[in-house]
Amino acid sequence: MQPQLDLFGSAEPPKPAPAKTPKPKAKEATESKPAAPVTLDLTAPPQPDPEPPAPKEPVVLSVSQLTRSIRGLIEDHVGELWVEGEISNLRKQSSGHQYFTLKDAGSQLSCVLFAGQASQLRGVNLTDGQCVQVFGQVTVYEARGQYQLVVRIVRNKGEGLLQAKFEALKAKLAAEGLFEPDRKRTLPRFPKVVGVVTSPTGAALKDFLNVLHRRHPGIEVIINPVRVQGAGASREIAQAVREFSEPEKYHLPPVEVIVVTRGGGSIEDLWEFNEEVVARAIADASVPVVSAVGHEIDFTIADFVADLRAPTPSAAAEILAADRVEVLSSLRQQAARLHRTMEARFDLLTAQVRALASSAALREPERRVAELRQTTDRMAEIIERRATEAWERPSHLLKNLSLRLQNQSPENKLAQARQSLTWFGNRLEESILREMENRHARLEHTRGILSALSPEGTLQRGYTITLDASGKPVTRAAGVSPGATLRTRFLDGEVESEARSVDAPPPGRIERPST
Repeated sequence: MQPQLDLFGSAEPPKPAPAKTPKPKAKEATESKPAAPVTLDLTAPPQPDPEPPAPKEPVVLSVSQLTRSIRGLIEDHVGELWVEGEISNLRKQSSGHQYFTLKDAGSQLSCVLFAGQASQLRGVNLTDGQCVQVFGQVTVYEARGQYQLVVRIVRNKGEGLLQAKFEALKAKLAAEGLFEPDRKRTLPRFPKVVGVVTSPTGAALKDFLNVLHRRHPGIEVIINPVRVQGAGASREIAQAVREFSEPEKYHLPPVEVIVVTRGGGSIEDLWEFNEEVVARAIADASVPVVSAVGHEIDFTIADFVADLRAPTPSAAAEILAADRVEVLSSLRQQAARLHRTMEARFDLLTAQVRALASSAALREPERRVAELRQTTDRMAEIIERRATEAWERPSHLLKNLSLRLQNQSPENKLAQARQSLTWFGNRLEESILREMENRHARLEHTRGILSALSPEGTLQRGYTITLDASGKPVTRAAGVSPGATLRTRFLDGEVESEARSVDAPPPGRIERPST
């Protein structure tokens, strides 16, 4: 019996009470007898009215008791059933469990598919946007007080409506070339003014501003507030992007980059960023656009059209704002490297000037000319020697080729081959004979071992083998029951015997076993 919900009593499961015979009420007992005359005593003092009964104190339930009672009600009155809907927020854990939301146009239901049950499903691979029919039991996850469906069977129903619209628009815009990499613009390295299109109250804006100003406080941020969810939000987002693209028309300060962002959620929550009007506005923007919608696993049409997709709002801020400490450190390093380079260059030029000032070319021009003449004569000798070597080299090469040709003649090669063949043939014959002798010796050795270990060899040494009625060897006395028939095998035959306990008296008559 499941626990019953009693808001004025105990929420514990009711215990079965023993059967009792209902007692008749006082009124019923009175009506069963003849009515007695009623006498009124007007002289008697009036009796005070009885005190009303004290109100019953309600029992205060704990959260666990209330949740447990609700779980019992749901499991009893709903139980197992089939549900159809579209999958979203699919999460596959390393343990093999799969968590997802099953939704339709009006509601959504949390579902869990445990690893053991998922391994039994063949040909079903759950994906976001997939429309399925699932069978399972509705229960309550007590730790969070949330009702959910424990899935046991999954059947494919077809592609979800939102996912189908997403794929259709994605294919349409891709065919128009809006996703091509060559139309993507490069973001400014150090932007000074950034325009943000998002909800002014969302956590995404807070995360973006915290990271941006921590890394580079000097960046100016202009927020164009919009709704990021609900009917009409897509038009607001597109209009905000157009306003940043034409600042003169809408009297806004010019920005160098536009960030379109919001926090994570289901495909329904992010759907406004999958509308064509938003994609067109981003594609037509006059400055680069960064899309930072949802979490790292979420993808929208805005991500594909934008010049850059950031996995999260915080990541977008890290991309746009170079770390001030890193920039200053890099500038200091480059300044120090430039200073060292200039000093080294100055020292080199100074040394060269000093060397020229003290060189012999400036002090003794005639001696320098004499040295150049000697160098010229030495180079002439080198040229003459190399010319002679160039004439002699072909002759030596011809002689070497003649000797190599003689050594490579077919007759010499054939003689060497005959000699090698004879030598290898002798070696092969010796190896074969030696291997045959070794194998024969191993064969004889193995034959002797097998003969010694064979049952016949054991019997020849005086041992016997005892078998039970099924032909299995008997190895322990504990395995033989009295009266069992045994066969004992000797070298020259077998005998049958009947087992008896050693402590039991011998039978009155013993039959000789047949041979």
